[in-house]
Amino acid sequence: MNRTLTGLPIFQVTILPRTSSALGFAQYTPIDKKLYSPEEMLDRMCMALGGRAAEALVFNSITTGAQNDLQKVTRMAYAQIQQYGFNDAVGLLSFEPQTDAFSRRPFSKKLMATMDHEAGKMVAQAYARTEKLLQVSKLAYVRRFT
Repeated sequence: MNRTLTGLPIFQVTILPRTSSALGFAQYTPIDKKLYSPEEMLDRMCMALGGRAAEALVFNSITTGAQNDLQKVTRMAYAQIQQYGFNDAVGLLSFEPQTDAFSRRPFSKKLMATMDHEAGKMVAQAYARTEKLLQVSKLAYVRRFT
């Protein structure tokens, strides 16, 4: 059984379609954990971005297959910024998740723009880290089997 950077056990990973609804996927051994550090959240974002980054690295092309993963990563980034106080630019603030688009937000348009910018930055940093990890792994694999 393999583990991720923060020790989350990986049960199965595939890039081949196994059902009509899921193309590739990763299954993790369930753990009974409710609290996560910023580093663990970053690792989870990197795991979710692994399929998209692998597509780009291996096939030099991307598809719509990572759409669900991108949704998850976006939600994780906003949660860190808006709920958990994991962002220096926004600070130690916590806002309830917005359940519908028409509800009044308890923050200004300027703060929302800052949150949007910081979320984009956070996802981009996670993606760059994921690409780097995959490139290092690919080089190690090529060296080992060639």
